[in-house]
Amino acid sequence: MNKKMTRWVTSILLLAVLVFMAGCGDSSASGDGEEAEDKEPIIFADAGWDSLRFHNEIAGIILDAGYGYESEQRTGSSTAIFAGIEEGDIDVHMEVWKDNLTDIYNDGIENGHFEVLSLNFDDNYQGFYVPTYMIEGDSERGIDPMTLDLKYVSDLPEYKDLFEDPEDPSKGRIIGSISGWTVDEILFEAYEEYNLDETFNYFRPGSEAAINTSLTDAYEKGEPWVGYNYEPNWIMGKYDMTPLVEKEEGPLASIATQDIEIVATSGLSDRAPEVTDFLSNYQTSSAIANEALAYIQDNGASAYDAAVKFLQENEDLWTEWVSEDVVEKVKAEIE
Repeated sequence: MNKKMTRWVTSILLLAVLVFMAGCGDSSASGDGEEAEDKEPIIFADAGWDSLRFHNEIAGIILDAGYGYESEQRTGSSTAIFAGIEEGDIDVHMEVWKDNLTDIYNDGIENGHFEVLSLNFDDNYQGFYVPTYMIEGDSERGIDPMTLDLKYVSDLPEYKDLFEDPEDPSKGRIIGSISGWTVDEILFEAYEEYNLDETFNYFRPGSEAAINTSLTDAYEKGEPWVGYNYEPNWIMGKYDMTPLVEKEEGPLASIATQDIEIVATSGLSDRAPEVTDFLSNYQTSSAIANEALAYIQDNGASAYDAAVKFLQENEDLWTEWVSEDVVEKVKAEIE
C-alpha cells in the first residue's frame, strides 16, 4: 500500500472513531445514561376535604410542569396521615388545621417528624353566620336591612322574632353543628354562655348537607337565617355571609380562626430542596378556596379543573412563588 493510500485509510479510521465517541457523548448528555436524574414522586396527603385536594392539584401541576416531579395523593384519616408523614411515606400536607390536632401537631414538631414550610392561609373562620343582606340589605333583590345593629353573638336576643322556630314560635332557631363534631360542643357552650337558651332553640341538623340546604333555602328566598358554618367552603364562595363575633374572648375564640399551615416530612428538604423552596413561598387565602369550591359545586368540576382555572386567572399571585423559567413551563402546560 502506498503512502497516499495509507494516509487515506488512517483518516477514515480516525473519522470513524470520532463519530463513535461523539455518539457516546450525545447519549450521556441527553440524560439517557447512568447520570439521568431519578426523581421520586411527591406524595401529598388527602385527608378527605375538597379545599385540601384543590391545593394538592395546584402544587402538583407546578411540580410536574415546572420541576419534573410526578405527584400522588394518599388518602387516610388525620391520624393515619400524620403517621405517614412521620414515617416518610407522605411528603406534604398542604392544609394542616393544627388547632384541631394539637397533640399530634405539637408532638410532630417537638420530635422533628415534620417541618412547617409555609402559612397557606389565615383568614379562615368558623362559628355562627347570618346572610349579609340581613345587615346591609340587597337593593338588587329588593331586600331591606333587617338587623342593622347585629354584630355580636350576644346581640341575637334582640332579633329572636326574625328567626322564629317553626316548631316553637315562642323562640328563635339557631342552626347548630352536627352532633358528635367537636365544634358542636363549643357552639353549644357559647349558646349557653350568652343566655341564648332563653330566647332561642339550638337545632342540630343530621348532616352538613342539611345545614347547607337550610341556608340555601333561606338565602334564595331572602329570608332570615342564623347558624353554623365555616370557611373555606363552597357555600361561602357562593353566598355573601357575615360571621357573628364575640365582644370579648369567649368560647368561640378557640375555633374562630387559626393558622392553616403547609408541612413536610423532615427528610424532604434534603431529598428535594427545590420542592420545599417552592412550597415555602406558597400562600393563598380562604377567599381563593371559597371561589374554587363554589366553581366545583356549580359546574360539577374536579379539583384539578379548579386548580387549572386558578393558575390561569391568578398569575400575579402564583408567579411570585417560583422562578421565571418555572413560570414559563407551567404557563405552557395550562394553555
